[in-house]
Order: sequence, then structure tokens, then C-alpha cells
Amino acid sequence: MDIKLAVLIDGDNIPSAYVKEMMEEIAKYGNPTIKRIYGDWTKPHLSKWKNMLLENAITPIQQYGYTTGKNATDSAMIIDAMDILYSEKVDGFCLVSSDSDFTRLATRLREAGMKVYGIGEKKTPSPFIVACDKFIYIEILKNLVEESTSESTDKKASSKNNYDKITEKDIKLIATTIDDVADDDGWAFLGDVGSLLQKKQPNFDSRNYGFQKLTPLINSIPDFEIERREDTKGRMKLIYVKTKEKKSKGRKR
Repeated sequence: MDIKLAVLIDGDNIPSAYVKEMMEEIAKYGNPTIKRIYGDWTKPHLSKWKNMLLENAITPIQQYGYTTGKNATDSAMIIDAMDILYSEKVDGFCLVSSDSDFTRLATRLREAGMKVYGIGEKKTPSPFIVACDKFIYIEILKNLVEESTSESTDKKASSKNNYDKITEKDIKLIATTIDDVADDDGWAFLGDVGSLLQKKQPNFDSRNYGFQKLTPLINSIPDFEIERREDTKGRMKLIYVKTKEKKSKGRKR
């Protein structure tokens, strides 16, 4: 059963270009029963949002900027989030912003037992990212759109070059996570590995590296091996992963 989500968007801090893909992404994690976007709609820079709000049934919330240099939008979003929390109408929140001002809000919502998803640009400060259960970069959605609309192979290749490269730090994170949930033989169920990776690093996403799923990502790294096992309870195959043992070099006499 889908969890009910409140989607709160910081209109001053998020580009409007990929709102359709953003809402499709949010639908993977729950049913967005409340959808609101905050900003000063008298300002011309928010005009690009207007048609998209109708198409995606997002309610605009008008918030005037009372003082120069102060973001009234953040305060309005935070107040609404707490009102929604106490109404007990949702099971989780999706906070769409690249602003670290929402770090405390995300933390408070999780303390109340809410599931919190964050969506923002890669410039989002780390404190807000780690305060969420999961954080998705808008750049992922941008790359996926470019790939789906790209007609030439050259354009697709160029788009893929925008993804992050797998670093030694990433490989170490995966290896230690496998070790944390592995059995005595070193094999770990991939579903458990994925869940723990998300807890350790909320912005960990195989799509950051150009892979739609975790399986092909791990399969692309020579340090790991994958084994598919028959599920005795069903027809699906269960995927297990193991860190390959490094061959030790023999001593010279």
C-alpha cells in the first residue's frame, strides 16, 4: 500500500524545467496527496511554473517577501509542514529544495516518525541531504530526459558523460556495506545492501553513475561478483553479491 506524501516545493530555489519528471519520481515512493509550491507569484522569475502547476495539480501558495534579503518562502513552507504533520493526514514528506534552511525541518519530521524524501540540485548542502531518508538529485532527472529525447548516439554518449564517476570511496562504501550484512561465506542479499547504502548515504543512487539499477552498477565494478539464486517461494531470482577475495602475492625466497 502506497504511503501518503505531502510534497512541498520551494519555488524560489528549484528550476521548473523537470517538474513532470520530478512528480513521476515522487510517485515511486508514495501517493502525493498534498502538493504545494511556495513563492511570490507577483515576481516574473516564477512565471515559468504557472502552466506546469495546472498540468500537475500543484497548489501555488502566495508568500510575499516582507524584507529584503530574507526568504519568507522558507518560513511559510516550514509552518505548513508542521500543520500537516499535526493533522496526521500523511505518512511522509517530500521536501523539494536545494536550501540548507530545511535541514532542521527534515530532522524534526523524521523524529515524528515521518518518512522524508528530499529533491534538489547537486549544490544542496550536505546537512540537508543527510537529514533526509533519501535524497534525489534533479540532475539525474535531467540526464534521463536528455537520453530519452536524444535521437543521435553522439548526444546520448555526451549526456552519459555528465554522470559521476565511480570512485575508490564509492567502492569502499559498497564493500563495507556488503560486509555488514553478509553471511559467513561473504554473500549478501542485494536488497539488504541497497537498503543499508541508503541509510548510510541518503544521496546514494545508481543513476548518479549512469545505471538505472543497483545490480548493473555493482556488476560493472571488478571488485564484486554477483550470483542469482532461485527463490524457493516464488519464480523470481534473488540476487546476491560478494566482494572478491584479493589474491595475495607470494613471497620471494
